Amino acid sequence: MTVLIWGTSWYAIKLQIGPVPLEVSVFYRMALAAVILLAGLAVTGRLQRPARWRFVVVQALCLFSFNFVAFYHAAALIPSGMVAVIFSLVSIFNAVNARIFFGERITAQVAVAGILGGVGVSLMFWQDLAVAREVETLQGIGWALFGAIIFSWGNMASRVNSSSGVPPLLANAWGLVLGALALLVMLAVKGQGLVAPQGADYWVGLVYLAVFASVIGFTTYLVLVWRIGSAKAGYATVLFPVVAMAVSTVLEGFEWTPLAGLGVAVALMGNLVMFWRGPVPRSRRSAPPV
Repeated sequence: MTVLIWGTSWYAIKLQIGPVPLEVSVFYRMALAAVILLAGLAVTGRLQRPARWRFVVVQALCLFSFNFVAFYHAAALIPSGMVAVIFSLVSIFNAVNARIFFGERITAQVAVAGILGGVGVSLMFWQDLAVAREVETLQGIGWALFGAIIFSWGNMASRVNSSSGVPPLLANAWGLVLGALALLVMLAVKGQGLVAPQGADYWVGLVYLAVFASVIGFTTYLVLVWRIGSAKAGYATVLFPVVAMAVSTVLEGFEWTPLAGLGVAVALMGNLVMFWRGPVPRSRRSAPPV
């Protein structure tokens, strides 16, 4: 479910790029998702305040606001499928951040995966950067990498929340609320007013991103983080770029080059190396409290 939803969500982001400022579009997405998730929890009698707020706030800023501002800027500059491939490097960032924040060892396997990921991304954009020297492409890569790093920090906060007894669904609900508020403050500081969305494509993208990508997709992903850890949960990133690139090819008219194809293959190989482990022990497969 996570792979299918996130694999198609990148094109839905593309549908929101246009007359509505990017930060406003991110705000609409998070605000709508927050209302839906809070309403669902209230109806089922499961709405409550988290026991600890500090890392819920960190999760909100890193998973439900600033990271998507970066991704929307990236999608405005480079094909959405390419953004998805760069985002897949979050599995490597997770391993590095797990070392920094939790003291987990970085193995030679992680180092090889990181090298393959970096080489893969370089090959994907080699023609644009080395031949055409497109500044927009370089900016798009930078935004996508920045968003992936912030997203990885959010994964670390999610781990702390889960270990502190804050269920993923509850952390998501309040994270969406706080993320939307943070975006609203950003808009106020910039002096940017809210612009009314127009067009069927925009509304389709907004509803899909709010309901499926933000509510359902994030919940299923963070449940995986709770069950098998942030590094292994990132295995979804091996597969959803394949879905995203297929969508980008069909709907955006992305034109493949031999170097781009090789780059995608090498980047995905880096993720496969990253997650080349044995099966998850049966004792760790029980469902978490969501």
